[in-house]
Amino acid sequence: MVVMVGEDGCLPTQNPKTTGTQMAIMSSREEDMSLDVLPEACIANVLSFTCPRDACRLSMVCSLFKEAEESDVVWERFLPRDYQSIISKSDASSMLLASASSKKLLYLMLCEKPLIIEGGKKSFSLEKKSGKKCYMLSARDLAIVWGDTPTYWKWNSDPSSRFGEVAELISVCWLEIRGKINATMLSPATLYTAYLVFRPTRGLYGLDYQPVEVGVGLAGSERGKRNVYLDSERGWRQQYHFVSRRIGLFNRCRIVGMPASEPARENNGQYPNKRGDGWLEIELGEFFCKEGEDGELEMSVQEVKGGDWKGGLIVEGIEIRPKEGK
Repeated sequence: MVVMVGEDGCLPTQNPKTTGTQMAIMSSREEDMSLDVLPEACIANVLSFTCPRDACRLSMVCSLFKEAEESDVVWERFLPRDYQSIISKSDASSMLLASASSKKLLYLMLCEKPLIIEGGKKSFSLEKKSGKKCYMLSARDLAIVWGDTPTYWKWNSDPSSRFGEVAELISVCWLEIRGKINATMLSPATLYTAYLVFRPTRGLYGLDYQPVEVGVGLAGSERGKRNVYLDSERGWRQQYHFVSRRIGLFNRCRIVGMPASEPARENNGQYPNKRGDGWLEIELGEFFCKEGEDGELEMSVQEVKGGDWKGGLIVEGIEIRPKEGK
């Protein structure tokens, strides 16, 4: 709002010499500066240059913003440029597009339920707050050493999985799983994290104290590797010292879990975390997808040095999604 001051330094309302014409001009200027005079399409265009989270926040400011935020112009910009091509790779593409009455609804549907594409080999979804692309490679889309040998690996259906099949590790001494995805499929200028999505069976063995080596990087380039543990109970055990105590008249032994003398450090991605869908995930590494990035992004999980037999693991796939908070 612009406040006009008279020659005598008084506000117009305080100046008895202010004429009706002057007051009308001031009122007209205030109306010209109101957002109400802007076309809804203009406000929608401005909102499309924000991000999904900010657009939703601005929609709560006033009804004009709310109406503009619902516009297809806004959500078309938030969807990936190649979203139509990606959706066309799904057997459910026609049903999805028919049920999405607006671009906003289509966006939300892709955020809330992963879309199975490429004949069930991958799933595609969007990160809700940013609209960045997320993918999961199914177990069938991974290169698993001895994966086609029933003695070592078994393929099952699992009602809790988004995919038609999961891979169950029966028993191997050479554990090696690799996944690949073209970097052009990812959102540019985005820091991604890759995760192995799995869960142990009741018969898990050979992986409780044996770490596995994981890594992420472009094919042909040097990639950082580190050790992680696939045993979800190990992280809990690290917080306690287990000691034996003699109790009772007969001096019986009882194992007691005592808190560690030093506070346990944060997970730091070295141990699995439970996901919202009930599966576990372990971080494999990070990758920054630059503008115009090309080449194959490779992810690996292997334990080939210990030589011990291991089994009791069910693999759903490898997920690649934007790093949280980035």
